[in-house]
Amino acid sequence: MKPPDQRDMKAQDVIELWRDEIGDIEGVDQITFEAERGPGGYQQDISVDISHSDIEVLEHASQAFFERMESFEATRDVSDNYDKGKTQFDFKLLTEGRNLGLTPNDVGRQLRNAFYGSLAMRQLRETNEIEVRVKLPLNERQDIYNLEDLNIRTPGGIEVPLLEVVNLEEGEAYTSINRRDGRRVINVGMDVEPANAVSRVLASINNEVLPQLRADFPGITWSFQGSQAEMRESTQALWGGFAMAMMIIYALLAIAFRSYLQPLIVMTAIPFGIVGAVIGHILLGYDLSLISLMGVIALSGVVVNDSLIMIDYANHKRKEQSVFDAIHEAGLRRFRPIILTTFTTFGGLTPIILETSRQAYYLIPMAISLGFGIIFATSIILVLVPCLYLILEDIVGKVKSGINYS
Repeated sequence: MKPPDQRDMKAQDVIELWRDEIGDIEGVDQITFEAERGPGGYQQDISVDISHSDIEVLEHASQAFFERMESFEATRDVSDNYDKGKTQFDFKLLTEGRNLGLTPNDVGRQLRNAFYGSLAMRQLRETNEIEVRVKLPLNERQDIYNLEDLNIRTPGGIEVPLLEVVNLEEGEAYTSINRRDGRRVINVGMDVEPANAVSRVLASINNEVLPQLRADFPGITWSFQGSQAEMRESTQALWGGFAMAMMIIYALLAIAFRSYLQPLIVMTAIPFGIVGAVIGHILLGYDLSLISLMGVIALSGVVVNDSLIMIDYANHKRKEQSVFDAIHEAGLRRFRPIILTTFTTFGGLTPIILETSRQAYYLIPMAISLGFGIIFATSIILVLVPCLYLILEDIVGKVKSGINYS
């Protein structure tokens, strides 16, 4: 396809047209349309590993889940990795064959030589090595009924019919066996259109489809893999880093203020910044993503600056003024720096938020979290922080007066 800035059609639009034009192809079980979207290449939107100790039960359960997912209006290209493979013939050596001195290895080797060929010689022609193999004629190798006429040579040099010394059973050879944590699994994956319907489909799978599947097939277990597993692991790591960042911020503020309570006033701006980030995504029509959460974590370290300079100024004025006058003057004197800092930060992020190129598409949610989060948090800080400052002083004063009275 042409570069994104030179075409008027998205890759997803091409896929939809392609899917409609192809339709159903006779003899084809599954058709999957893939388009690489962002870092890491293509991954299906939802991927579920279904597991059971009984392969027959697992096969029926995966098929039931597959059919249920196909019935969803928002799902596309539902596929699974279960493939029974090709038909195979299993040979079991009988007692009669063992009495003649045959072993399973002898029978297997002679069958292989008959159909695949026994290496007779190798020849070098210039730089190429050519193998010469001796095997049955082609017409005898193509008809399975010729096994009835195949003779096996015993260690004593006697030729006996194959079916007199072995038991022939028809079976299946799996092309692949998938396991996770030692259990046999079948993976069922799908795409979801539109993209914002993923959470709705996941909720339906967790609340309706999978519980019903367990009721129909007791013993079934499942786990979400693929992009959902990566999202889960990344989110867990992200929240762990967020908790550590909060502890570090609190420790630094406690050292600077020489107080265990005032840092809590400064950090009240963080939840309001998160609210602002969510509002920004809603206004601009973006979904919350992992990149958005990264922006929220970065926002947590930025929004505390405004309340920090206000509280710090009020603490310095406390030496010569009352609590009310100190925080009142801090609000007046620090109003301009707070507003200018907020608008300059938002202004610097505006070009990224308004960028329309595909290259910047995955950075925009982070910029939205930072920009709208700091705007919303600042408007709350200017009103809420002075109130919390006075409330804290009233509480501390009441506690100290109670202690002195006792």
